[in-house]
Amino acid sequence: MERLEINEILSGLRAARSVRRGAAIASVVRVRGNAYRREGARMLIREDGSHVCMLSGGCLESEVALSAQQVIVSGLPSLTSYDLSEDVTWGLGIGCGGSVDIYVEPVPKAGAEEGGTGLLADWLSVLERGDLGILATVLPDDAGLPGAPTGRLLIREDGTAQDEGQLEPALKSQILEAARQMLRALYPRAETRRFTAGDVSLDVFLDASAPAPELVIFGAGHDALPLAQRALDVGWTVRVVDARAAFLTPERFPGAQLSLAEPEHLGAALSLGPRSFVMVMNHHLERDRACLHFALESAAPYVGMLGPRQRFLDALTTLQAQGYVPAAEQLARVSSPVGLDIGAESPGEVALSVMAELIAVRRGFAGGRLNGRAGRIHDPAEPAAAATPLSPAAGAVN
Repeated sequence: MERLEINEILSGLRAARSVRRGAAIASVVRVRGNAYRREGARMLIREDGSHVCMLSGGCLESEVALSAQQVIVSGLPSLTSYDLSEDVTWGLGIGCGGSVDIYVEPVPKAGAEEGGTGLLADWLSVLERGDLGILATVLPDDAGLPGAPTGRLLIREDGTAQDEGQLEPALKSQILEAARQMLRALYPRAETRRFTAGDVSLDVFLDASAPAPELVIFGAGHDALPLAQRALDVGWTVRVVDARAAFLTPERFPGAQLSLAEPEHLGAALSLGPRSFVMVMNHHLERDRACLHFALESAAPYVGMLGPRQRFLDALTTLQAQGYVPAAEQLARVSSPVGLDIGAESPGEVALSVMAELIAVRRGFAGGRLNGRAGRIHDPAEPAAAATPLSPAAGAVN
């Protein structure tokens, strides 16, 4: 679930607690077939039935809100399966052709004396800070039967875990390993997995929290404005880097972090981490080469260079002549030209194309059309093979 929705839910929860009202969080924990949202989607429901965010296109919300009100009163979580197909006698008849399991959990009111401690409270703190972490919750055996979870683990970025409940050591070890694998992913995706040890099997919902991805734009020109805004609109953090103070102003880039730095001093001005996506668009050959060099030496998983493919190849040739020869794995992170093949022309269209590519890369999708695709659209497809530095890239803007 992306940062914007998490912020909405947390804001709604703070508002409910400020007036000492009960609330519950509903999460999609399993999807069979097709559904509007995938595992990890959340909704906050207040005790009066009002809610924040959505789990579907508006079809499930009233049903889930009624269930959540009962959960708030009883204080016990519940797991309910909803059939979304058309041809069922007791289903909702939504027509998505699948079913979803919704786990609803009461959120304690403010104050430790009312149960505001424990792993749920710690998990909410992880979400508030935007930390990397996994919350593993053992789900009830039977949908529709309320009951407290029989085991829970909170696994933090460094791999350490907090334990709540009674879990067999062998099962706990499996869950920890799965969670630690998720923590290493570029985009941790919430999911429910079955773990088995001996004759014991458990369904465990692995919920994920991750920092918002960062877009670092090298170049504060006119075409950087819509790109920065599109990234902010979808909940990314944005940093714009340029050596020209007149271009690098809060008025031009509201909501973005600004770094004034000459290309030769980039290392002292900022760092690029494993969740930093880079766009080089200085419109200046020497600055572009310096920024490309800096980005290739970083842990950034994506390095895009605006302009035709030949511009990147020329920059690479010059860097090699200067003694810098990047490794194959470094070059594999380069996208050139950037964006998806939508025929973009204006800066606004190019920004839309680029952000679509960035989202696809982060989530492991190929970025093509969905038309005619069978199966769940929320499952990553096999990504298209990246073009090598010595071959032309097909189907991209610029």
